[in-house]
Amino acid sequence: MKKNIVEKTIEAPAQALQLGVEGGQKISSSIPLNGKKQLQKARNYWYMLGPGLTTGASDDDPSGIATYSQAGAQYGFSLLWLAAFTFPLMAIVQEMCARIGLVTGRGLAHNIRLHFGKKVLYLSTIFLFAANTFNIGADIGAMASGVQLLRPKLNYSVLVIGFTVFILLLQIFSPYVKYARYLKWLALVLLAYILSALLAHPDWHTIAHYAVIPHITFSKNQLLLITAILGTTITPYLFFWQTSQEIEEEIAAGQTTISARKGTDTVQVKKMRIDVWSGMFLSNVVMFFIIAACASVLFKHGITDINSAAQAAAALRPFAGNATYWLFAVGIIGMGLLAIPVLAGASAYAISESMGKRQGLNNKLKQGYLFYGVIIISMFLGLSLNFIGLNPIKALIYSAVLNGMVAPIILTLILLIARNKKIMGNWRNGKVSASLGWVLTLLMAISGIAAIYSLFP
Repeated sequence: MKKNIVEKTIEAPAQALQLGVEGGQKISSSIPLNGKKQLQKARNYWYMLGPGLTTGASDDDPSGIATYSQAGAQYGFSLLWLAAFTFPLMAIVQEMCARIGLVTGRGLAHNIRLHFGKKVLYLSTIFLFAANTFNIGADIGAMASGVQLLRPKLNYSVLVIGFTVFILLLQIFSPYVKYARYLKWLALVLLAYILSALLAHPDWHTIAHYAVIPHITFSKNQLLLITAILGTTITPYLFFWQTSQEIEEEIAAGQTTISARKGTDTVQVKKMRIDVWSGMFLSNVVMFFIIAACASVLFKHGITDINSAAQAAAALRPFAGNATYWLFAVGIIGMGLLAIPVLAGASAYAISESMGKRQGLNNKLKQGYLFYGVIIISMFLGLSLNFIGLNPIKALIYSAVLNGMVAPIILTLILLIARNKKIMGNWRNGKVSASLGWVLTLLMAISGIAAIYSLFP
């Protein structure tokens, strides 16, 4: 039954394209045969993308953009290699999370509660909720600042309240199928950062050198910035969101019970892997180009003190022109609209599954009071941070510290589940995936210690 659903999901777009029909419109017969084939392949590929694409894109939230901008402004191209370095590590752990969801038919928190008990899970979800709330607050403020870059006269308070209410209404009252489609298309906003970097006319010879050869000075500030990049790239909320979105997709396809969702097949896993690796690739390509743009312009002109994405956009304008400035600003707003629902949703999935309550964006408000209650509370707490005078950078530091404390714990549990033959059957981790996973866990543990160390003078 499950295999048939997957095959139909993949084949339906292809069949529609073979008939020359897409959304009720015929493909023009004037397109050459080779052009039609390429168009068909592109559309089939687009249909394969889903949870992996939105998860990867949400990683480049305004807070992440600020971190990457700071890396380029302070150290030029020196940290560009981190984009290539973190890509396979990020993709491997997200693929594990997705595979756990497909094989077990349950979310990540549900699996942890089932196999490891509640104590560790409760502590982890509390830290996750707090970290995500700080991040939400910083991102809401960044979106408002992004709008003010384009329309300076608009009131900051009105903007942060307006964004909060808009995102909440969208999450609570939009049907999941439409909501998922919106997130998927919104991921394309990330292309703005690639264009902004190209418009900055970077030195490609220098970029090629720094992209593959690590350059570390081992200074305290640089090590802390590397820690921040790791923390904003490989973060616990992505683990919970990825697993839960695989479940949401299956529920939307009619598999509403755990028994119906349990188990997977080669076709479904292949589709998932294309989706996940594509999403993580896009995320890291954007990181690469943001660092390159800021290194090419800001570092070159001695502008090294960048504390927000909006500040980076404003600093780029005199040297890179209005087009780069506008693209940066639009990217901040668009990625906030994508990332904030993911942050709030990840907290809601984790807490609801921890308590064994009904959860999911497929449910209506009255069917999931706890799930939507967590989303509402985290959004309004995040909003409140913009009115109590908490510096956005401090909010990100607190978020990084909390993520640094919980990430190694969650990664360890993910690895133990993904390697367990009784749970995963033939889809358990291989030796390469397991080894890279443990290397990542060690790196995140070191990153967490460094994040805590950064709190002290």
